[in-house]
Amino acid sequence: MRKSKLVLMALTLVFFLPFCASAAAADPFVTPDWLEKNLSAPNTVIVDIRKMEEYREGHVPNAISIFYNSWAVTKSGLGNEIPADDDLRDLLGGAGIGKDTTVVIVNKADPFVERVNMTRVAWTLKYAGVQNVAILNGGYDAWVAAKKEISKTVSRGNKVAYDGQFNKGLLVDKAQVLAGLGKAKIVDTRELPFYAGEKKLDFVAKPGHIKGAVHLPTFQIFKDISFKSKDELAAMALPVVGEKRDAEIIVYCDSGRVASAWWYILSQVLGYTHVKNYDGSAQDWTKDPAGPVEP
Repeated sequence: MRKSKLVLMALTLVFFLPFCASAAAADPFVTPDWLEKNLSAPNTVIVDIRKMEEYREGHVPNAISIFYNSWAVTKSGLGNEIPADDDLRDLLGGAGIGKDTTVVIVNKADPFVERVNMTRVAWTLKYAGVQNVAILNGGYDAWVAAKKEISKTVSRGNKVAYDGQFNKGLLVDKAQVLAGLGKAKIVDTRELPFYAGEKKLDFVAKPGHIKGAVHLPTFQIFKDISFKSKDELAAMALPVVGEKRDAEIIVYCDSGRVASAWWYILSQVLGYTHVKNYDGSAQDWTKDPAGPVEP
């Protein structure tokens, strides 16, 4: 009889533990209502990437502050670059983030670049091997608009040794883009005047787009301060990148920040399995005469 009870207890644990482990599993975009219900969920870290002074004025309860500039650094003369692996491990471990942690990213929603800062951080977390990453759709603005609780208590992560395996395949450099010309689907995510060579930013050496690149602008993915629905995003993406979910896709912009939004949508929302971000993007590509550019 005792042996039967032990077997029953073991079977109960087998079935129960997976539900506990996934209690805070999140969709790529979560709502204020979802986040409110999961504020204290086990193994969940809410990361506020606004400036510390903004965080101190009010934030989602239990959120920790890690400013965006910690996630995107200047490296080798290029801005908005991914931190060195060791620095990233220290950043994640210091925040109490492990590979199995559910991480929810919160930022202000305006201006437009703040929305893509959330996807940039999400891409960085995925690159580092964090399995479950989500974005608060509409950011802190949506949280306030929903009249959810606001905290001024500074929270800090419980330091751990980060144990994730880095996904190097999510990042490409110039040599890999050159090798992919005519093979991969290269996607320029900037606005049309920049893709067409009519405008450029000061840190980009010359106007135009990478030879053969198709155009999928980022600004149109939003409805007010929130990301559009999955169906709306699919209707934008499929005519440009096609329906083949295992096609190699390389997204880029001026610095790798704005392109992260389409990386996130294509890979995390629409199910494309081989999407990569060119971290150097146009700032890196155009400074080298070996990088062919079209108007």
